[in-house]
Amino acid sequence: MSTTPTSSSAIVYLVGAGPGDPGLVTLRAVECLQRADIVLYDYLVNPAVLEHAAPSAELLALGRPGTGRALSPDAITAQMVAHAKAGRTVVRLKGGDPSVFGRGADETTALRNAGVSFEIVPGVTTGLAVAAYCEIPITQQDDASAVALIAGRERDAKTESRVDYAALAAFPGTLVFYMGVGRAGEWSRALVEHGRSPNTPVAIVRWCTRAEQEFIRCTLGTVVEVVASRGLRPPAVFVVGDVVDRAPDLSWFASRPLFGVRVLVPGSPATSRKLREHLSRLGADVILQPAIRITDPPDWAPVDGALGRLADFDWLVFSSANGVDYLLRRLFERGSDARRLGAVKLAAIGSGTADRLADYHLHADLTPEEFVAEALARALIGEAPGRQFLLVRASRGRDVLAEALTEAGAMVEQVVAYGSVDVEEPNPDVGDALRANAIDWVAITSGSTATSLARLYGDALRGVQFASIGPIASTALRALGYEPAVEADPHTTDGLVDTILRAHAPR
Repeated sequence: MSTTPTSSSAIVYLVGAGPGDPGLVTLRAVECLQRADIVLYDYLVNPAVLEHAAPSAELLALGRPGTGRALSPDAITAQMVAHAKAGRTVVRLKGGDPSVFGRGADETTALRNAGVSFEIVPGVTTGLAVAAYCEIPITQQDDASAVALIAGRERDAKTESRVDYAALAAFPGTLVFYMGVGRAGEWSRALVEHGRSPNTPVAIVRWCTRAEQEFIRCTLGTVVEVVASRGLRPPAVFVVGDVVDRAPDLSWFASRPLFGVRVLVPGSPATSRKLREHLSRLGADVILQPAIRITDPPDWAPVDGALGRLADFDWLVFSSANGVDYLLRRLFERGSDARRLGAVKLAAIGSGTADRLADYHLHADLTPEEFVAEALARALIGEAPGRQFLLVRASRGRDVLAEALTEAGAMVEQVVAYGSVDVEEPNPDVGDALRANAIDWVAITSGSTATSLARLYGDALRGVQFASIGPIASTALRALGYEPAVEADPHTTDGLVDTILRAHAPR
């Protein structure tokens, strides 16, 4: 539902982020995130979902309940109202669906009373996602023709429960309890006392749809013991009913070859996206640590000058996908298009860079078999004598290519199309995982990311296995005192993933 906005910029979107898998976010949710000035998000939201927000958007974590650092519901509502009244577009991003045990009705009432326009964007709720990701058929023609979603924990202010356990015990279908970990004893005992068999199958599903998803079988009579013995904590849902017995021990989701393997991927979201998506498809739990922040170059003048003289160059050489993005975006911002490239030939250092050119409907005329600067130089040397080359590079990097081409008789001009700045703040979740030996692999895609990661975490990296994309990254790791366990062959993102997969398979 939506109200009619009083102005185009004063609106709050109550958006469901789904149960955890970022692929389950709706297109409407993505649209809202892209136009948001500020995103107020819950701790259950997968950080990957936040990448849909505009780079200029302010991202505000609301904290985890029970830690003493979480904002109260009233404080959250006050922030939504204040930001909207200031003319900002606000996204209130919630795990699951905002209208299913998400205080959505409280927030819309407060927004309506404050005269603030809003829209509700539904999301996939966990109680339904278990059907797909755990293969629990929560409705099934023989066992269950109805589903009930129940709050296992009600508001503390309530003096008595409004849950009719007698009716639930007799319910001819599947029961799904949310927020039921802390009070599993109360609701399970109440169901048994009102006639539900203690042998009724129960599935406990934690972190549904995420790589750390956990599926535990028990019964109504043993659920308290299982929760206590395993030390289970939220988030979790409890599925109660005969349909639980129809679920396989390993669903399609949990059967993936890297399911449960935790991989730390340093790098910017843009440059690491392909690697993260490939690992995630195989079931890995990917943790992102931005090691490098990509920025505009310190001065656009040299780039603009080179773009104005594109017809003078014989070769345009890209040493990274970022270089492709920043140079072509600048070309388009200046009112030009790909026709300005004319007869200039395009060279890419590797398949990832060539793929990025293809995103702009451009074909790389040359990509070396080995994806390093030395190989690119060797491939271009035959073209060098008397030819003019424009090398597109970052604010820092090696000069191997420029030196080799110049020595071979080429006229070389280099332009810095983007900046590369070290991230100064470590991710506390990454630090905790490293100290707990909870990271299986660290994927290193460049020497600069290796250097940045070592600066951020130092000796905490000693207990992990490094997977290097190629010899340059491996050399950087060794110089820092870390020996790569495996090196990709070929030296590509796909090669790196396949190498991790092969190394993990014997286990």
